[in-house]
Amino acid sequence: MPNFQPVQTVRAYQRIVEQIEDALADGSLAPGQRLPSERELVSQFAVSRSTVREALRVLESNGVVRSRPGDPNGPEILPFSQGPLRKQMTRLARVDELTLSELIAFRMIMDGAAIQLASRLRTDEQLVEMEQTLVAMRAAIDVDFAAFSEADVAFHEAVARVSRNSLLQTCNEVVRGVVLSLISDKIAHATNSRALMLESLRHHTEVVEAIRAGNGHAAARLTRQNLYDYYATYVPAPERDPLRALIDD
Repeated sequence: MPNFQPVQTVRAYQRIVEQIEDALADGSLAPGQRLPSERELVSQFAVSRSTVREALRVLESNGVVRSRPGDPNGPEILPFSQGPLRKQMTRLARVDELTLSELIAFRMIMDGAAIQLASRLRTDEQLVEMEQTLVAMRAAIDVDFAAFSEADVAFHEAVARVSRNSLLQTCNEVVRGVVLSLISDKIAHATNSRALMLESLRHHTEVVEAIRAGNGHAAARLTRQNLYDYYATYVPAPERDPLRALIDD
């Protein structure tokens, strides 16, 4: 059990959170263990009970600990999960400091990597699943953009699962969702919305063919090109250079 140190009283609960998270990072604490009781934490940190309770509230909100009312033991350290990471990444991706160009570039990098992995790791059953999402995309074109977008998401989720990398899957999910939330309305009401969907379907079909052939580099390049063609017009011209750099081989 780590030996916690007294903290300053100004925003002291944040220092408590930092010490507990540092203890998790260095292995002094592990999932399944218990923190000391609330009374003991008050003593170790040399702060008020309300400060300790605020720190525990933050840790519980972040998915780090679980406290049960009336439990005589200290808060339980929870197993690591992707939920808190997804929450923090979503907050980061939505702040004004990140431009649409940065988000799309990140998607081009991550989706390209996932597609490249899928071309090597996919099974026949997983390839069929990808092909089924293309069928759904084709049918959705005559419905509306929301249905098409849903089928598109299913395609990328299928690919991310094949990659066998949960971090890649989480990153793609968060950034894809933020990008779509920013510009989906513009695409849905564009005069050439149907043409955009048809072009996207064509690109996805080419990607699946490259995956079928096991050509990861071609599949990744096609994916990046697809994303560029689909989204670049929504990015101010001076900010497109990083996107072009990802498709210029």
